[in-house]
Amino acid sequence: MIRVENLAFSYPGAKAPTLNGLDFSIANGEVYGLLGPSGAGKSTTQKILMGLLRGYSGTATLFDQPVGTIGRTLYERIGVSFELPALYLRLTAIENLKLFAALYENPKRTPEDVLALVDLSDAANQRVETFSKGMKMRLNLCRALLHDPDLLFLDEPTTGQDAARARLTRDLIRTLKAEGKTIFLTTHNMAEADEICDTVAFLSDGRIPVSGPPEDLKRQYGQRVLEVSVSATTGINKHSFPMDDIGANADFRALLENGNIVSMHTLEASLDDVFITATGNKAA
Repeated sequence: MIRVENLAFSYPGAKAPTLNGLDFSIANGEVYGLLGPSGAGKSTTQKILMGLLRGYSGTATLFDQPVGTIGRTLYERIGVSFELPALYLRLTAIENLKLFAALYENPKRTPEDVLALVDLSDAANQRVETFSKGMKMRLNLCRALLHDPDLLFLDEPTTGQDAARARLTRDLIRTLKAEGKTIFLTTHNMAEADEICDTVAFLSDGRIPVSGPPEDLKRQYGQRVLEVSVSATTGINKHSFPMDDIGANADFRALLENGNIVSMHTLEASLDDVFITATGNKAA
């Protein structure tokens, strides 16, 4: 679906290139998360792939075509939900969606359909100026779904949403994936990326030094140690055991036999840990 090779881009007057030999590919039906510190080039990468930014070197290909050669038909096949909602505040939700639907040659979902997908049906006739930030983000996502695109660019899709609404948005992303959609996601929420992404990539200094399935990365950057929590008269005691030859460890066997184990888990890294390592401790 997407292939990027040796992509480089510099803003005029910048001291260093924003992108400097970027390489990655995204398969059909994949949820791909691009993570990195603020200013790392995530938005620049998206703008190039959306055809909004020229003057780059290297290769950026969508649908087996160079982005620069696709033309306006590109926007019939991609959906975009920006981090900052682009909506008409004095129009109602339904009026906004009818206006945006008119921009497409063949919108495949009705405004009512997409409002239901994000649980905004009750606010259909409400002016957008009265919406909370989370409601605006959900309406912004509706815009991206009107024409049922093959490829979605979602930039911080759960910003401003409470835990319950954010879960509904993540469930919707999983549903879209099940329908065969490809999703390019940028987020600062590592737990969210861990939950919904097939692949995550960490962008730093214009390149991607680390990428892969979240579970693989957590194992790679974690420790091969088993932590055992045991109930004791003084509370909960924790014991750590190397996993290389745990079966031969007499202390571990003794804990198993005493019946007071509360929990056991491996000390795998979190995506936060991987992020800090991959980006050189730069702030998100």
